Amino acid sequence: MRNYRQWFMAVATVGIAVVVASPVAAQKKYDPGAGDREIKIGNTIPYSGPASAYGEIGKAQAAYFKRINDEGGINGRKINFISYDDAYSPPKTVEQVRKLVESDEVLFVFSTLGTPSNTAIQRYLNAKKVPQLFVATGATKWNDPTHYPWTMGWQPNYQSEARIYAEYLVRNHPQGKIGILYQNDDYGKDYVKGLKDGLNGKMRIVAEIPYEASDPTVDSQIISLKASGADIFFNVATPKFAAQAIKKAAEVGWKPIHLLNNISVSVGSVLKPAGLDSAKGILTAAYQKDPTDPIWRDDPAYRAWVAFMDKYYPDGDKTSSLPVSGYLRAQTLVQVLKQCGDNLTRENVMKQAANLTNLEFGMLLPGIKINTSPNDFAPIKQMQLQRFNGESWELFGPVMTGEVGG
Repeated sequence: MRNYRQWFMAVATVGIAVVVASPVAAQKKYDPGAGDREIKIGNTIPYSGPASAYGEIGKAQAAYFKRINDEGGINGRKINFISYDDAYSPPKTVEQVRKLVESDEVLFVFSTLGTPSNTAIQRYLNAKKVPQLFVATGATKWNDPTHYPWTMGWQPNYQSEARIYAEYLVRNHPQGKIGILYQNDDYGKDYVKGLKDGLNGKMRIVAEIPYEASDPTVDSQIISLKASGADIFFNVATPKFAAQAIKKAAEVGWKPIHLLNNISVSVGSVLKPAGLDSAKGILTAAYQKDPTDPIWRDDPAYRAWVAFMDKYYPDGDKTSSLPVSGYLRAQTLVQVLKQCGDNLTRENVMKQAANLTNLEFGMLLPGIKINTSPNDFAPIKQMQLQRFNGESWELFGPVMTGEVGG
């Protein structure tokens, strides 16, 4: 009888232990900005100012998160996307991001736009251990997990992109003379460095002319570039100034081989304002499907994007690549949050963002995949060259990587 009682007490004790332990094992973990019903996400983007064209990205992201919420959210939680206008002004970005972190208490900051703007907040967010996730800028420095473990890029970096252009030029126009227009900040200088590294002294650069983001136009710079004798033009400019450069080059009769940085390839936001005839023949590198390319008209992923735009962002420009970018970034973030499960701490958000393997989204070009690791904070590394035919972009050549060090 005593043995039976001892056995019964032992079983009962184990049972109690199991009952007590189970809730602990399933315990949810939250940092500020997360809870049972909500995930609060912060963002700044220029809805006004010299780079206001990029506001399309933020609007598309807000629309995508609304769709996710309509479908039940992520693991039962709705996304509260708080997006502020920073007018492409770093001091304003600092002010708005401090508000997001300290007043709104967001879980993390997502897709903040611009190299100077993100530079201004990088140290603050890393000191606070708040994720600065999938920044909307391709500066090389966003892939530095050793020194900035809370900052991660998303798009191919500017130096890698420029090295792809250099490879193309060396192979096809080795005797050409290059003139460069670039924004006088880290963004512009990153592209210039990448081109020079890729050329490795094999071609002549006859002019490097900067502009300031506060300048009204780049007309004088284009006149100077033409006078330099350059027959290759590397246009490193944000949408407003890229459009001005294309238009002015046509007005002064300068017809160089024209390379345009990827951030300004939108047909709707850049090429139409510049004049489609003036843009004919421009070259760039791409990693996402261009919505004006007729090759995608029957593509299921393109049709799904159009359906999304029709329902959730009907005022959006379907000829612009910017809503495509916002859509893809939002899809990537949703995957990260799904992987987080019920562990919605800032540390786990970064851990899951650094654990993406061969992600393929329909509006990325075929063959381009998203991969990250604890030592690799550069999700997209591949691009493909394309040429504007006067109506849409046409892809050509293989998928390439100009990865720095690769």
